[in-house]
Amino acid sequence: MTEPQDPENPTRRMPTVGATPPGGVLEMDQSASGSTYEAAPAPEQPGGRAGRFWSGRRIPAALVALVVLGGSGILLYDVAAVRADHPAMQWRRSVADDLASRHLDDVWVLAGSALAAALGLWLLLLALTPGLRALLPMSRRHTGVRAGLDRTAAALVLRDRAVEVAGVQSVRVKMSRRRATVRALSHFRELDDVRADLDTVLSTAVSELDLARPPGLSVRVRRPAKKG
Repeated sequence: MTEPQDPENPTRRMPTVGATPPGGVLEMDQSASGSTYEAAPAPEQPGGRAGRFWSGRRIPAALVALVVLGGSGILLYDVAAVRADHPAMQWRRSVADDLASRHLDDVWVLAGSALAAALGLWLLLLALTPGLRALLPMSRRHTGVRAGLDRTAAALVLRDRAVEVAGVQSVRVKMSRRRATVRALSHFRELDDVRADLDTVLSTAVSELDLARPPGLSVRVRRPAKKG
């Protein structure tokens, strides 16, 4: 429960809570004011579902293709040479002899197996995940038309809106797919008043970005560090 304001002291005191609430005001000290709001529900999109953009994965695919092509070509040449009554390549005889003499609990066998498993899991992860995390999908207004907004550009928009608020000296914005984190310095006005104005301005700015999944908002305002 919030304490009533003293008419002689207009500074609003922040409520005391045991943990960060899912939405609303955070507990802060006397030199900072903060708030956190969860992401709004995704609006209905008349143009269809706006999923994430999938990366082409061109570089990993090209590297894997080159390795497989080179290894298959060398192995096929060696097998054909053996079938033509020529001796196998020295490296294949050495590898076969080495593998025949090593036990399954050998350190190098375990290390090679772990490396191969990690590489396989990495390739599966690349194949099953969209990628392009820096590109935020926007709402679809028309079927067959998709648009995306770069996270850096979205952060710049929020920063430009934030610096227009009276009392804000500087702003840092970190934009992720699920949350926009805003850290502002205020050199005059009450911190709670500046933070309340930032909440309003930034909430409007987030809605105007027209993202398919509007991010949550975390705002913190504090005083600049004292010099000397």
